[in-house]
Amino acid sequence: MEGHAGRLIFGKLGGKDIMAMEGRFHYYEGYSMKDVTFPERVMYELGITTLFVSNASGGMNPDFKIGDLMVIDDHINFFPEHPLNGKNFPTGPRFPDMHEAYDKQLRDLADTIAREKGIKVNHGVYVGVQGPTFETPAEYRMYRLMGGDAVGMSTVPEVIVAHHCGIKTFGISIITDLGGFDVPVEVSHEEVQKAANAAQPLMTEIMREMIRRS
Repeated sequence: MEGHAGRLIFGKLGGKDIMAMEGRFHYYEGYSMKDVTFPERVMYELGITTLFVSNASGGMNPDFKIGDLMVIDDHINFFPEHPLNGKNFPTGPRFPDMHEAYDKQLRDLADTIAREKGIKVNHGVYVGVQGPTFETPAEYRMYRLMGGDAVGMSTVPEVIVAHHCGIKTFGISIITDLGGFDVPVEVSHEEVQKAANAAQPLMTEIMREMIRRS
């Protein structure tokens, strides 16, 4: 898939055993929600207890700049299909509580590490949408009015299923483009990748230290 290598990696990071996905399945590619979230089901069966997710997203908060990092405090689900539709998996309740889908202790740990390393991080609400089109200026403004700070085409389904499985989750977004402001800004996939690649080392530094300390 474009922008995603699609490899599964096992190894050690920060002295901990890890399983890493280099790329993921996206709903906009035609996969079902069961397909999109199948890796999280596998992680649960393998004994994974903590999930770190990252994404490239469009910033709607006027305080954000391209290349900023945003720790995800909460999300708004705009996907047309819910990943828990159908027969309930016995990994969690039929109606899971979602008041803390993104673990507070992990978010606080990220803040502590970012301060120690002098890395600027923002916090905000991530809006998950189907894609594959980037948002119109009106859509950006609508999501902002609804309480969103950044918008993207992934993450929410995976986090819902992980949370349903009792897996603690930490999410972080790289702000790769901006929208909904007075001056329209065109965005391309190439520009998104360029901004993501530039900010990735800072995000990786935070995550590596989080894994070491958690």
